[in-house]
Amino acid sequence: MRTATRAKGLEDLIGKLGLSWRDEVLLRQAVVHRSYLNEAEESDIESNERLEFLGDAVLGLVVSDHLYKTYPELSEGHLSQIRALLVRWDTLADVAQRLSLGDYLILGRGEELSGGRERPSNLAGALEALIGAAFLDSGLVKARRLILRLLKPELAKIAAGEVVADSKSQLQQVVQARWHQIPLYRLVSSEGPDHAKTFTVEVVVGSQVLGQGRGRNKKQAEAEAARQALEALSKAS
Repeated sequence: MRTATRAKGLEDLIGKLGLSWRDEVLLRQAVVHRSYLNEAEESDIESNERLEFLGDAVLGLVVSDHLYKTYPELSEGHLSQIRALLVRWDTLADVAQRLSLGDYLILGRGEELSGGRERPSNLAGALEALIGAAFLDSGLVKARRLILRLLKPELAKIAAGEVVADSKSQLQQVVQARWHQIPLYRLVSSEGPDHAKTFTVEVVVGSQVLGQGRGRNKKQAEAEAARQALEALSKAS
């Protein structure tokens, strides 16, 4: 098992991303998890959280621009639903796994031993940090090229009409038909610094918890909780 100082070299990652890098310091920062800071010998090293914050904004802009120009027939609500599916943590973690991004993370030993290389939040956050680093290093044009390349399989599914409807709307229809009630969403916890909070939300019917989701804001967490609930109900039926 790799320790914090034995993460895979970045040269291979540069090749996978398909971008030249002027400042590899930015690239290295993008894969530094905050758990490593207490163990780092370098006094000036930073975690990837600020790059993650920037990358989240760049990702949202690029995806919104692409959907707006590609699907002029879709309403604002439908575009928002598709964008939410593309930028949610599960999707980003899947993309990161295709890159084997976990192999490149620089983690503290505790995070390493607890499975941090496979943790979806770590993978999704590092992917957003890479996007932020690409934006700072090469500008929006190259960051856009990177994002559309990384999301190519997901964008192909949208083009083929394989994207499902909004999970919260679907769940409400299922719950009303089955229990004649409306699902309720309740906040379980919010963790992390103000600029990088993680929200956990449960969706319930009466006293029954149907699903739980996590996200960067309550809306994302609710959507993920609804998706989990739909999966659970589908398996139980």
